[in-house]
Amino acid sequence: MFPIGSLGLAALSHFGATSIGHSPLSIKILALIVVAIFIFATVFVVLHHAEAVARRLGEPYGTLLLTFSVTAIEASVIVSMMLHGANNPTLARESVFSTVMIVCTGVVGVCLTLGGLKHRYQDIKRQGTNASLAVIMALTVLTLILPNYTLATSPGAFSASQLAFVSVLSVLLYGAFVFAQMVRHRGDFIEDLTSSAEHEAHVSEGGKVTTNVLLLFVGLAGIVLLTEQVAGSIEDGLAFLQITQADAIVGFFVAALVLMPEAVSAVRAALNNELQRGLNVALGSACATIGLTIPAIGAASLLTGRSLMLGLGPGDTVLLLLALAIS
Repeated sequence: MFPIGSLGLAALSHFGATSIGHSPLSIKILALIVVAIFIFATVFVVLHHAEAVARRLGEPYGTLLLTFSVTAIEASVIVSMMLHGANNPTLARESVFSTVMIVCTGVVGVCLTLGGLKHRYQDIKRQGTNASLAVIMALTVLTLILPNYTLATSPGAFSASQLAFVSVLSVLLYGAFVFAQMVRHRGDFIEDLTSSAEHEAHVSEGGKVTTNVLLLFVGLAGIVLLTEQVAGSIEDGLAFLQITQADAIVGFFVAALVLMPEAVSAVRAALNNELQRGLNVALGSACATIGLTIPAIGAASLLTGRSLMLGLGPGDTVLLLLALAIS
């Protein structure tokens, strides 16, 4: 019931935002605590349904379903927050950058460490992992570093034609990666091709995959809509306190909270001696965040006329390149 409850609470928060906004500080804090409890509880319920779908659909289809659903809703949250209040051109950049850094330096490291401590040695398909990292490198350089070296506009921003070209190129590159993962080189992304018999047994087990998919989407929608409510409150609070680089803080918060179901799924897979699946979830989320979120944000920027700054600063660029190099 938590997915439905989270979605209902998100709707209630949205329609009751005005009355809550005029409430005392204690009421606002209590509301945030309730929202946080619902978010964390729903994450684990969503994870249960995601793993059930993954078992019934088989790899890599179950992983891709979770990745697509999370990324689609994350993109909608970022676009909604971009259009919220004053123009915040760096929010999208900070969210995408935070996602890549959390995945490459956080989730992957935790998977390797905990999986190694429990199982000592774990096999992975290097071809598939290397392909994921290569796509992440290409997309990050194209969208987060290249804008600093274009001459059509100010440093850090694409012109309208450049943004459209980079958006299309990102979609094509990610589409080619998904095609390789699902069709051409599917064996490079799954641990054992002989698991199809087990997969068929799971499919014939109960036929509840439709219910699991429905509750998965409902739960994810509830999580991300509640995240949007909390992030909006944090953004307003930081603006009231006149804290600089508020977009970086809000972007990290959005990325961390939205990535939580995938992060927990990846770590649990590594602990279950399914390291390849864990890496597929983690690295696939980073690929999808850039390959799908940047085009969606770019389209929103072009349609609404809102400015968009994608180029990272020198310090963040060094950290990003270091994270990609050691990955």
